Parts: sequence; C-alpha cells; structure tokens
Amino acid sequence: MSRSIIRQLALVLFVFLFYATNAQDNQSHGDQSVNTGSEKIISNLFGDHMVLQRNVKIPVWGTGRTGDKVSVKFAGQTKTSVVDSKGKWRVDLNPLPASEEPREMIITVGKAIKKFSDVLVGDVWLASGQSNMAYPVSSLPDAESVLSKAEDSKLRFFSVSRTTAAEPQVDLKGKWELSSGETAKGFSAVAYFFSREIRQEQKCPVAIIHASWGGTSIETWISLAGLKKDPPITKMLDLWNKAVAQHQKVLANPEFISDYENNLKQWQKEVAPAYTIALKNYNQAIAAGKPAGEKPKPSMAEPVNPDPMAVPSPSRRPSTPTVDFNGMIAPLIPYAIRGVIWYQGENNGNEGMEYRTLLPRLIDDWRNLWKQPAEKGLFPFLFVQLPCNGADDIPVAQKGWPFLREAQFMTLSVPKTGMAITIDVGDPKNVHPADKVDVGKRLALVARKVAYHENIVYTGPLYKDYKIEKDGKIRVRFRETGSGLAIGQSPWYAPGVMPFPKDRLVGFFIAGKDKKWMEADAQIDGNTVVVSSKNVPDPIAVRYGWANSPHCNLYNKEGLPASPFRTDVE
Repeated sequence: MSRSIIRQLALVLFVFLFYATNAQDNQSHGDQSVNTGSEKIISNLFGDHMVLQRNVKIPVWGTGRTGDKVSVKFAGQTKTSVVDSKGKWRVDLNPLPASEEPREMIITVGKAIKKFSDVLVGDVWLASGQSNMAYPVSSLPDAESVLSKAEDSKLRFFSVSRTTAAEPQVDLKGKWELSSGETAKGFSAVAYFFSREIRQEQKCPVAIIHASWGGTSIETWISLAGLKKDPPITKMLDLWNKAVAQHQKVLANPEFISDYENNLKQWQKEVAPAYTIALKNYNQAIAAGKPAGEKPKPSMAEPVNPDPMAVPSPSRRPSTPTVDFNGMIAPLIPYAIRGVIWYQGENNGNEGMEYRTLLPRLIDDWRNLWKQPAEKGLFPFLFVQLPCNGADDIPVAQKGWPFLREAQFMTLSVPKTGMAITIDVGDPKNVHPADKVDVGKRLALVARKVAYHENIVYTGPLYKDYKIEKDGKIRVRFRETGSGLAIGQSPWYAPGVMPFPKDRLVGFFIAGKDKKWMEADAQIDGNTVVVSSKNVPDPIAVRYGWANSPHCNLYNKEGLPASPFRTDVE
C-alpha cells in the first residue's frame, strides 16, 4: 500500500474520531443540563417550602426557548404547555384544598428540570407598606418571649428584597422560610401576629409574602398604568416624566454613577460611623421617653444617587412614582394570593386630600393586575388606619394625620376592604410604636369578617351621621357598635402617655359657625353619643379624635376603639 493512501486513510480516521468525540461531548453536556436543572426557567418566587393558595386556580409561569414543551406536576395533576414566541409560558393548576402534606412540584421546560420540595397548600397573604409594616419581630420589646414561641413549620414567610426599577420586573430576590425562633427575627411583626391569628382560626398553612420599604410614599407602589388610568393622576405623572428624563441623562453619562459610588464610599468611611451611633442613641432616648435634644445630623450630607429610578442612597428611600411597584410587586403577579394587608400613610401624612384618590387607585390597580375584581370576593384589601403620632399645637388639628386617617376611613366605601383602627396604640413621640401585637390582631379580626365571612365584631365604632337637636346638642350616630358603645381603655400605652379617663368620654370637640372648637361634654345614649358645650349654644359640627395624637376613649364593649371623624367633612 502506497504512503499516500495510508496518509489519506489516517486523515479519514482522524476526522471520524474528532467528530465522534465532539458529538459525545455535546451529548454529555446536554445530559448535564437536564440533571442539574441549571437553566433559568421559573421565578425565584417558586421554591422549596412555598405555600400555594387554596381553592383557586394556581398560576405557574416561567421562561424557556420558543417551542419547548412545558410540564408542571403537583398533587396528582399534570399540566402542559409550550413556550411562546416571546419565550414565556404559563399553566394553571386546578384549585386544591388546604393541605399540610409536604409535596413535590416538578417543572420541566425542554430538557431543563426544576424540583421543589415541601410544598403546602393554604392561605397566602401579601403584606406591604412602609416602615411600620417592615418593623421586625426582633425590634419588639418582648422579642425574646415572642421568638421562643415562634416554632411553626406550617407558618411561612417570603421576604422580597428591596429594589427599584424603571420598568416592571419579571423576577425578584428572596426565599421561603419556615417560622422558627431564628427565622422569625426578621419577619414583619404586624404580618407575623396577623398570620399567627389567621393560622389559629383557619387551621391551615398560612404564608406571608412581605414586600415593604420604610419611608416610601404610596405613589411608589402604584403601576404606571394605574397612575395613567382615567382620570390620570397628573401630579404623579409629571414627577414620573421628570424622573425618566433624569434617568436617560444618567444612562448617557455613566460617570455620574461612578462619581456617586466613590463619594458614597468616602462618606460611609468618614461620616457614617459617628452619625450612626448618634442616631441610635437619639432613637433609644426617644423610645424610652427620655430627653433627647435635637435629632442628630451627619457632619456632611450623604451623597444622593443621581438616578431617580435606582436604589437610593442608604439613608434615603425611593420617592419616584411606580419604582417600588416595578421592582417588588410586578414580579409577584400573578401568584395566587388570598388578599393584601397594607400599613402605609406616614410618608403621605400631610396629603390627606390626595390620599382619598391614591389609596383607592392602588387597590384598583393591584386588583386589575391580578385579574381579581372585588366582586369575585377573592382579593380583600385590608389596611391599618394610622395611630397617634406627633405633637399638637392646638387641640383640633387643621392639617396633618387626621386628614390622612379620614382618607383611609373613606376608602371603606371601596368593595371588599377593611380597616384596623389603631388610634389608641400609637406613640406621640415615636413614629414606630412598639405595640404591633394589637395591630396584627385587629387586622386578623377584619380579615375574619371581610375575607372569611365570620359573623363577628371585627371593628370599633364607625361614624354614620349626625343630627342637630334642640338645647344646643348634636347627636352622633354610629355603625359597627358591637354589643354597645362604651368608655374604654387602650391595651397598651406608650411611655409617658397617661391612661384614658374611666368615668367620662374625652376627645369630642364642638363648634358653631365661627369654627371655634371647644372641648365638649359627651354622653353615650344607646348607639349614639350626645355632644354639647355650654360655650357653644348653637353648634353645627363635631369632631372626635381630630388631632395628630388625640386623647380619646370611645370604644365598643368588645374593646375596639372608634375611628376619629368629623361631621363637617369637606
């Protein structure tokens, strides 16, 4: 055989072996992706220990390569689909009853596989708002006692990492955790006490998806579509448009961000340590009711992030409309939930008139995006009416939180809503009152009525109407009086706050046409209160609890406080 023929045969054999080896390697790599399931096919919201909402269709969704087959297996069900032209897929599991049985969910997209273990079925609530919702169990005065009883593998939390975005996001950071003495430290205290009550009453697994951020205004939690909905909220849209312009400017000048990051590092090294200690000492003195002097300020102003769409500097909070929604709420949709608990308003405290529009708009926005209109009864929205906080120059406020509370009260006209009244468990000197137990329990009472349809007394007295009577008296009528109106006592008092009188009603003021408010004599008469003052012979209006930190003690006999109100509402 000639040398040329031998060389040709050797070359053919080399080529054959090369392609065979590479084909085997390619097949091996394909098998590895199937085994590891490393390909991103589903949101981080789905994971080990998650809880799925009972008695409704359960959406499961994700991404993949167009045309890939999809299979979702759980609790004896197998649902299939195909990844669409946009690289997305979704299946809906049939409604399931509550179950404490730990089960496995298997998701297959093409050759990628994800398996989630210890999946339960029960009730899932979304908890959102600002710092009083974020306030953790570890900050409670009796945290050690609470945490010693926190062990419950059927009570679970998913805490959404705080982030902002210029556009609605599809994924998020966070993980599911079982309630224990260690994990519950970081849970929202209000949401923890709420969920503990619901778990006890419903006898099923309960989960909280917690997405809150201290110091944020309500407009940051509403989608852009929600702000644009007719009639558009023009003030917020103007702020949004200005933010978009600045955001684009920053994108075109990346040195803005690098300069900011360098300045922030310097500030955190040279200024932050001393400022943090001074602020901690100040807050501890305030919480203990001790003299604290003026609130500390840093020796040099903290650098401000030049991008209004981005996560702001550490001591600041997002203020651009929609950015919290985009980063923290949009990725949750359409995860099946039982309803929402909301504790927010402090940052809008001087915007009571605007809040009359903003809170109903947020509720409508989220219901539309989850495709759960109120008439279906599947998306109750429960909120906390702001407690007392702040000083009062005059006994009847002309601005501030009373008007925000009124806007919250008015939102009860929206179907499937409920309000936990907390005027009596606030702290005049601390925007973060330590009593979160009663807030959570009162929210749970509202849920038992509005969401679970129990026939219970779930709220304190709510103002209904009034009538001017002869002899200089005004009779005020109430609804939700339970087994009767009563002079009551708060279950908790902030440091330095005197207990309410037990022998007379306080907090009522009366005025004539001159609008000079006088403290009134108030007498319970059945389900009404008769209000009068010898200094106001011809009264036309009554206000109750109408101050930033009112001293007021009208309750029902079940121990739930009346909501502040005014008869001269604008």
